[in-house]
Amino acid sequence: MYQYVHGGDIYGADGLPQEKVLLDFSANINPLGIPAGVRQAIRDAITGCVNYPDPFCRRLRARLAETLGVPAERIYCGNGASDVLFRLAFSIRPKRTLVPAPTFADYERAAVAAGSKMDYFVLRKEDGFRVTPDIVQAITKRTGMVVLCNPNNPTGQLTEQPLLQTVLQKCADLDIPLMIDECFLDFLEDPSAWSLLDLTGRYPNLVILKAFTKSHAIPGVRLGYCVTGNAGLLDKLYACGPDWNVSGLAQAAGIAALEDRDYLEAARQLMVRERNYMAAQLRRLGLTVYDGAADYLFFYAPNDPGWGALLRERGILIRDCSNYHGLGRGYYRVAVKQRRQNRQLIKEMKEIKKHAFITDLD
Repeated sequence: MYQYVHGGDIYGADGLPQEKVLLDFSANINPLGIPAGVRQAIRDAITGCVNYPDPFCRRLRARLAETLGVPAERIYCGNGASDVLFRLAFSIRPKRTLVPAPTFADYERAAVAAGSKMDYFVLRKEDGFRVTPDIVQAITKRTGMVVLCNPNNPTGQLTEQPLLQTVLQKCADLDIPLMIDECFLDFLEDPSAWSLLDLTGRYPNLVILKAFTKSHAIPGVRLGYCVTGNAGLLDKLYACGPDWNVSGLAQAAGIAALEDRDYLEAARQLMVRERNYMAAQLRRLGLTVYDGAADYLFFYAPNDPGWGALLRERGILIRDCSNYHGLGRGYYRVAVKQRRQNRQLIKEMKEIKKHAFITDLD
């Protein structure tokens, strides 16, 4: 039976107390909520739903091109980043795919669905779960595709541009596609300092994956895209799935989101403040917190009372990371929200620690 492995499943959250208001820290969504302009754009687009949506997302791609500083011809839009990811896997059909471990589960799911075998570059606790230069040696002639996430999910760790460029050049030399998921870079103060987007014109093997899901708090709308200079790959992306995969509502939402620059800047400022607050509070609870750069924090509980299940009983969902490749019991990820919700999480965790039976995992 198919197993759903992601956070954010508030619909099948069995065992949650009915009398409590659900707090979902398991999905990493911009805590500012849907921008007002995006809400209005979705409302205004409803009348256009009597028509098929633009299968090429022309207006959205043109607006993205202006914002990103790349030609619209390099942009493909999809029904969320996951839709684009699966289309990429089926377009490339790599025989072997190299991913870091731990990382986002759908890289492996997409690759395996397309017939690929998996190779893992294991991120070590001793290195702070960071991608190290050793990954370059892990890329060989047998590798069919390399996938990286920057910052990585669930660890929140960044990979610096020089190492990414070395990986890109190694992949180019061996004619290997490199996909870099930059969906969480928008929460950084200077995303361009960590992105390889500007190199998509020089390296046809490079694909940058992005989404509006997390940055603009619209996971229910479903809107993602990729940027690549590989025209042949772009054609395959259109050909390997149905047309009209991006609704008219989603296209209108994306255009409106790109107009509101102040929204992302406010989110970045909030994220720095609240991430620091959350990290300090979690450390006071005796947890090992890995300083990340995204809108979530990754931590290890050396004395784990079963945080996921105990918080669930109190109406709070967090992401138990024990099912990630390369991790085990005691690893968790929590979204960073606004101060009121963050305080509520910490308050409940303090109460649990007072009464819970503690098991030492080390």
